[in-house]
Amino acid sequence: MAQQERELLSTLSGRLDKVLAEALGQSRNQVEKLIKAGAVEVEEERVCKPSHRVEEGQRIRYRFLEAPRREELPVDFDVEVLYEDEHLMVLNKPAGVVVHPAPSVREATLVDWLIARGVRLSTLSGEERHGIVHRLDKETSGAIVIAKSNDIHRVLSEELKRREMGRYYLALIDHPLREDVTVDQPIARHPKNRLKMAVLPGGRQARTDFLKLEQGSDGGELIAARLHSGRTHQIRVHLAHLGRHILGDETYGFKSKGAKIPRIFLHARLLYLTHPATGKRLEIAAPLFADMQRYLEKYYERSLTDETLQTHAFVDRFAELFGAL
Repeated sequence: MAQQERELLSTLSGRLDKVLAEALGQSRNQVEKLIKAGAVEVEEERVCKPSHRVEEGQRIRYRFLEAPRREELPVDFDVEVLYEDEHLMVLNKPAGVVVHPAPSVREATLVDWLIARGVRLSTLSGEERHGIVHRLDKETSGAIVIAKSNDIHRVLSEELKRREMGRYYLALIDHPLREDVTVDQPIARHPKNRLKMAVLPGGRQARTDFLKLEQGSDGGELIAARLHSGRTHQIRVHLAHLGRHILGDETYGFKSKGAKIPRIFLHARLLYLTHPATGKRLEIAAPLFADMQRYLEKYYERSLTDETLQTHAFVDRFAELFGAL
């Protein structure tokens, strides 16, 4: 269904997508999709090419497109809300929950949980995104931010691109790292297994800092990771490049030694961002889930672990060893 048409007079000359994006305060990507959908007219003529030249003073008529409503699935899980105000919320995503629906996903997702809470955002080009700014893999748990309006979504997305928003991760790995290390290696789709990524020449630039935290009696180690880029499976791929694997991550080479690992032990521990409305810096810690906590209690010294998990302790160490982000 189309929304009511609106009209404006161009105050600039140039490409239609650039002029309209400037006038609406929207991204050129969204405006380009709107134009290609046939929802824009210049001087009463429909224009479907984003590169169409517009002159100052010309009339541009446009309409936002409503997102189609998808079938809502029953939600049989709950999600802890770590922070919420009128503009955004930060959630502690459980492992096993998919963030976005897909043709291959038949169970309820985080998006279904958001729909049940009344969070429905649609872009001007008719895509429904429910405020999702960044993703976490299905088996990864931890902090994820949700925007409650398109304006907040746009600002947070820009923060993410500039790396002004990000997360620190905790992971349990099968063998200790030799040293605190930065891996700066390109990542691309695996040439033989489309479900995997790999370090490959010609891939997209990717950089991860790894920090040793504490060794366990199982022969493994608790580590922290800080991302300078946001590639698919980046932490898992860069660890595999070092010959290390996250417990439970059989996709990238973990082999169980008899221990029952319920899922991939990777957790987005700390989320940081600048609040788009207030300008204040937010740092929000996501508590570990019971499965990962139980493993730590079994194989790691409790007194050391409690101190290690203090977020500011390892954040400060990242800054000392690798420099500020």
